[in-house]
Amino acid sequence: MADAFAPADPAGRLGAGSPAIRAAGRWLPRIAVYGLPTALILAPLAAFLMTGFWSMADGQVVHQLTLANYAAFLAQPSYIRVFLGTLQLAAIVAAVGLIFGYIIAYLIWRLEGRVRYFMLLFSVIPLAMNYIVKIYAMRNILGFNGILNWALVSAGILDAPSKLFIFNQTAVMITMAVIYLPYAILPIFLSLERIPPSLAAASADLGARPGQTFRTVVLPLSLPGSIVGGLFVMVLALGDFLTPQMVGGNQGFTFGRAIWSQFGMAFNWPFGAALAVVLLLAVAAVIGLAALVSRHARVK
Repeated sequence: MADAFAPADPAGRLGAGSPAIRAAGRWLPRIAVYGLPTALILAPLAAFLMTGFWSMADGQVVHQLTLANYAAFLAQPSYIRVFLGTLQLAAIVAAVGLIFGYIIAYLIWRLEGRVRYFMLLFSVIPLAMNYIVKIYAMRNILGFNGILNWALVSAGILDAPSKLFIFNQTAVMITMAVIYLPYAILPIFLSLERIPPSLAAASADLGARPGQTFRTVVLPLSLPGSIVGGLFVMVLALGDFLTPQMVGGNQGFTFGRAIWSQFGMAFNWPFGAALAVVLLLAVAAVIGLAALVSRHARVK
């Protein structure tokens, strides 16, 4: 009886199926999906990018928009030379990782049963290891008294230990290629795993040799995963500053070390942010180029 005397809600604002509650039910998931990444990732990134348009004066950040940092980067040939050298180094590391990563992923893919996934797990275990530990392990291998020199001297290839494998760009390239190799193996293997076995069987039934099946069936279908693996390796190599510092020495100076020096040593955050933006644009260009190559290959 009490409900009969309750005030009516003609607009239905308090009902479970009211327009307000339905609208909230639609917008809350969208806010959670798009709003949180925007607040936690995009907003700090935008603030960081804005820092590149500020300047330094008397040890203080001047919050006035300017292009002086980018002009300083373009006006100094040393920074441009280091930037281009880092692009070249990252491209070599990506190529090495792609070649060896594809070979390893293909050999694992050809295995049968549980052995396949055991070997896959074994190949990506280094991803769970501490990054510093892996760098020190590579220093122990490449050092003057390291395992590599010992093996070459024992085999008679070298008469004495060589310093060519440590504290130079070669050491940086080898270390990056080894450390980032699992990042190439995993996406390549996943792309190979998606190829239906019936396609290879059909190719063999039509008289194609194993090499022809690989060139016409396996390689084109695994190309997207191969491009992703190469991108992973190249992007990681572009931004790495710790590996060049620990195994490169004075000759292993890269663009990542230049950015780190502006934040950690010179305390010139606006110029460091501008250099980071240049690197970000280079990464975006590499990703865009890889997307075009992948789309073109897919169309064919």
